[in-house]
Amino acid sequence: MSATNLHLFVLVVPLLSAFAVNLLGRSSKQWIAPLVLGSLAFSVIGSLVTLARVVAHGTLRYTVGNWQPPFGIELVVDPLSALMMVLIAVVAFLASFSSLKSVEQELPGRESFFFTLYLILIAGLFGLVLTGDAFNLYVLLEITSITTYGLIAMGRGRAALSSFNYIIMGSIGACFYLLGIGYIYILTGTLNMADIARILPTLNAPVATATAIAFVLVGLWIKMAFFPLHSWLPNAYSHAPTGAGTMVAPLMTKVTVYLMVRVIITMYTPALVFPHAWITNSAVWAAALAIVCGSMLALGQKDLRRMLTYIIIAEVGYMVGGIFLANANGLTGSILHIVNDALMTLCLFLVVASIIYRQGTVSMVSMQGIFHRMPFTMAAFTLGAFAMIGVPPTCGFFSKWYLILGGIDAGHWEFVIALVFSSLVNALLFFRVIELAFFGSLGDGQHHEHTASERHEAPWWMLKPLVLTAALLIVVGLSTGPLVNNVIRLMIPIGF
Repeated sequence: MSATNLHLFVLVVPLLSAFAVNLLGRSSKQWIAPLVLGSLAFSVIGSLVTLARVVAHGTLRYTVGNWQPPFGIELVVDPLSALMMVLIAVVAFLASFSSLKSVEQELPGRESFFFTLYLILIAGLFGLVLTGDAFNLYVLLEITSITTYGLIAMGRGRAALSSFNYIIMGSIGACFYLLGIGYIYILTGTLNMADIARILPTLNAPVATATAIAFVLVGLWIKMAFFPLHSWLPNAYSHAPTGAGTMVAPLMTKVTVYLMVRVIITMYTPALVFPHAWITNSAVWAAALAIVCGSMLALGQKDLRRMLTYIIIAEVGYMVGGIFLANANGLTGSILHIVNDALMTLCLFLVVASIIYRQGTVSMVSMQGIFHRMPFTMAAFTLGAFAMIGVPPTCGFFSKWYLILGGIDAGHWEFVIALVFSSLVNALLFFRVIELAFFGSLGDGQHHEHTASERHEAPWWMLKPLVLTAALLIVVGLSTGPLVNNVIRLMIPIGF
């Protein structure tokens, strides 16, 4: 192991741990927690070291098996992919504490199978942000999708049907992406992203190039649940086991948005995607519609977790719209919001996991008076809600500010209005929950072991990562300047 290949070990260690969990966890579940937490702790440290090295010394390139590109697979670690490695590692590590307790309660006897898929999914996510090969990206995208299908299907009730619906939509998205890559290969004769970016501008095939770009983008939009291609997400995330939701909800859509950024910047290049005003304008209008519709759909939900799934759909619109504003502030806001939204979603889904662990439901009726029973959990929820609304100094404020500036710079006032509308709807949604939690009282028809006046927090095993995640919302918010100047700005294309 050396500084030049540490990122490869960050990817491989969770994959090897998945094998060990499947082998040893069947005989004794005492092996599971040390293997899961140990491998993810290594990934956190390794990804932080990699990020520091990339910022100090520039992009790292690693050829797998010494097969030189474009014939071999190349792993590329630039500031953006290094930042995503840190995000995946931190979110997965914090989520795993809660998942260990949730899975023990909800899936007794199946812990080893769950965490085998869990670790394979994390390894696949690391691979997605590292690969420099367009076809390898497709393979890794399917690995992460298949493991997610399995994790969701392990839930109760309608989880299997929700997973099946996800399989159908995910397969359609994969086919679109693969067709687009097939067109690119026919045009360029290579699958290496850097080679594709070098060859495409020299071709005189605008229709074929546009078709390839369109297929790839539609495939990724399905995978990220960009409205109106979102139908699979609410049921999948709300019916999944609680332990799966705490990791899948913060990461899957955000990593797919990163892939769209990567494809546009690294493979197709902004010079081929953004010059056509009708493309960028249509995408920004679609994003504004996604924000408004996602927020409106969230208003009608009577279950906290399902409400959060529609907020995720609106947040995807934030990031897609920011990218297609095609200016520095918009792209900066989108990349920053990938990080911020992952942490905000993690915080809120950790709250959901803690409440479900104690009372088995997160329906709005069950939230009455819960602030008095679970004060630390609900304090973290309040901080996560403020971040989603965009209250300074939480991290959500700063990425929304960049997005609004980008919308103003581009003259897309419909996008700015949608952002403000979404923040107001979020305020209404979350303050409704806070009002029920703080001022509500238990009705006669509810049956809980504890009354509203008795504290009954989730175990410290779940509470500590929740408190840490809530604190990160402020820490990351206050660190926005260094993060933007030292990492994100390095990935903004020249001319933006």
